[in-house]
Amino acid sequence: MHTEWTEDLFMITYRPGDAGYDAELAGFQTGFPLRPDLVVAATTADDVRRAVAHAAASGLPVGVQATGHGLPGAAGGGVLISTRRMDGVRIDPRARTARIEAGVRWGQVVEAAAPYGLAPLNGSAPGVGAVSYTLGGGLGILAREFGYAADRVRGLEVVTADGQLRHVTAESAPELLWALLGGGHALGVVTAMEVDLVPVARLYGGSVMFADGAATEAAGAYLEWTRTVPDTLTSALSVLVFPDEPFVPARLRGRYTASVRVAYTGSAAEGERLVAPLRAVGPALEDSLREMPYAESATIHDDPEQPHAYYGDNVLVRELSAGDARRLLELTGPASPVWTVTQVRHLGGALAQDRPNAVPHRDARFLVQVLSPLDGAGVPAVRARYAEVFAALAPVTVGRSLNFRFGGADRPEGGPGGPGGLYDPETAKGLARVKERYDPANLFGRNHVSPSGR
Repeated sequence: MHTEWTEDLFMITYRPGDAGYDAELAGFQTGFPLRPDLVVAATTADDVRRAVAHAAASGLPVGVQATGHGLPGAAGGGVLISTRRMDGVRIDPRARTARIEAGVRWGQVVEAAAPYGLAPLNGSAPGVGAVSYTLGGGLGILAREFGYAADRVRGLEVVTADGQLRHVTAESAPELLWALLGGGHALGVVTAMEVDLVPVARLYGGSVMFADGAATEAAGAYLEWTRTVPDTLTSALSVLVFPDEPFVPARLRGRYTASVRVAYTGSAAEGERLVAPLRAVGPALEDSLREMPYAESATIHDDPEQPHAYYGDNVLVRELSAGDARRLLELTGPASPVWTVTQVRHLGGALAQDRPNAVPHRDARFLVQVLSPLDGAGVPAVRARYAEVFAALAPVTVGRSLNFRFGGADRPEGGPGGPGGLYDPETAKGLARVKERYDPANLFGRNHVSPSGR
């Protein structure tokens, strides 16, 4: 550990070989290591500002990490700014807003807002970093009712490539705000954001799981069911074969399962009525649907909490027919040589509304995600199987989501999956224009595929 570039203040930094270097880089994703030349353990926005100014003056690329969930791929060299210590949350219950610093995880915001009967537009996993999630769009558990998390951002504090800390709002810098919300960290390092909260204190939710033959039937029934539900209900389908391993509960080992996850802000009685067609598929292996405080919403998806190695990618599709779904499950189910978790998220509702930000592909009806642990499979085998999946869905693909690329940053924009791009042409052109103004040297290009194409 070192202290460098004091300017009358100390800043903690690490270089390869230092005690604490590996611990500072450790995150949720363990499959794609980062080995920067310098790690800056930022505690304040001024630490971030000085780190960016140093990198720019030295011609070094800049990366940023809070929790390490969504690393696009392995990277070496350059400067990595670790924001995990910037963990302040401030709730304004009267204005229904939250000020969230760069290293905050969604679970902290949910906990801080709950006493006021308010909720953020968080994702399914409480350990995910709130800022990066939001800059990528932010597809949360209440998304069909309230839209993307990016749609509810009032302002951002961001350090741009010139080393300036800027307060960015729709009034002060509308073009930069538009680009940051959907453009991710490719235009700067966001040190804090102010977001709207929604008046949700409880919901009806949970999951219902089917196994073996009923799993296939449930997957088909789910697609038809999504055509009948109101915008106040957000759901996802998750299909996988559970490993036959001791750490898996005995009743699940080796079984092919399909789980429908539900979050509904209406009454429990109406929620029961809405999910009745799902329960009619057949006997459920598990059924946790119930009324709950919003503070327990993480139990709906019950995402893993332990760091591990994984690869994942996605496509946004305009439609998903029974034939498309059948082929998808054939490629990712029990016969697949690669162990895969397949998830289909129902979009539409408020997600389809145009908003003044760069979150693209709002006409998509579903997001199809595939994710594979890397413990028993190499990346080439996973990529090869995913190429088949995306090729099968190419006729209905409209693009890709920035939030759900885990190690898949190297897939060409026009590669497998047809259009397969992160942005439509108009949005890409707008991002390139803002990129040229605020980061012409592409200092932040490492954070994901640069909109400018550099």
